[in-house]
Amino acid sequence: MKPAAKSALFAFTTVFLWSSAFPITKIATQCFSPNALGLMRCTLASVILLIIGSMNHLRKPMKALHIPLFFLSGGLGFSLYMIFFNTGMLTLSSATSSLIIATTPVLTAIGASFLYKEKISIIGWAAIGTAFAGVAVLLLSDSTKGGLSGGRGLFFMIAAAIVFCCYNLLNRKLLSMGYTAVEAVTWSMVCGAVLLMFFIPQALSQVSQASPKALLSVIFLGAMPSATAYLLWSKAFSLASKTSDVTNFQFLTPLLSTAMGFAMLGEIPSAATIIGGLIIIASIVVFGFKGK
Repeated sequence: MKPAAKSALFAFTTVFLWSSAFPITKIATQCFSPNALGLMRCTLASVILLIIGSMNHLRKPMKALHIPLFFLSGGLGFSLYMIFFNTGMLTLSSATSSLIIATTPVLTAIGASFLYKEKISIIGWAAIGTAFAGVAVLLLSDSTKGGLSGGRGLFFMIAAAIVFCCYNLLNRKLLSMGYTAVEAVTWSMVCGAVLLMFFIPQALSQVSQASPKALLSVIFLGAMPSATAYLLWSKAFSLASKTSDVTNFQFLTPLLSTAMGFAMLGEIPSAATIIGGLIIIASIVVFGFKGK
């Protein structure tokens, strides 16, 4: 298989696994709190990444001064992200959640334009505006099935997208310091798990009462969308000739997660979700191809 084909396969598999996290998280939250679920997912992913890393010459942080950066990276991209994401999933559908998270590349580009002076074209700024208009449609609609609680879920999911945007920006700094993508992800994940250790008593209590289905969901979330997906994503980038050859696969996430939400949970998107979703997806596609 040619490198380009391998890259596409790895990228699609990653996006498929990330999409599955939306409905499967809803299953897991039936027995686990957002905090406990975040701890277990990060811890399991950390163990898997460390085992794989030990067989692939994983280096320790090069300087002691870099360790706080890994804690900041892990705190943003994994600790806070997991808590916000899991809390949002308590009241949101897979479709609505995935549409909010799909704006992360756009938010990252905005941050990079200020921090790293990366240019965004006029078309790009217009696409950003329409993407946020699509988010506004979701905020003003009744698509979250729960009034104020649903609206609260949307704000948590938006917070998840924002902190993951910050993680992306910090991750770029770590890569510029000489770390490989796998090293940056592994040590960030480990630090994220450490920051969540406060919730060990809560997690142990809930594990003893959880259903087998919920426990299998947690194992899947830690092993597949977390550890395996991030490794495949890094591998896809290493084989691709252009960054966009990989990142463009993210456009499939809302479609895949919506289909999985329907298949696993019987979720049917509302009219407002469809309208807002089409606006967001169209905006992100335009931004991805014409915005820079």
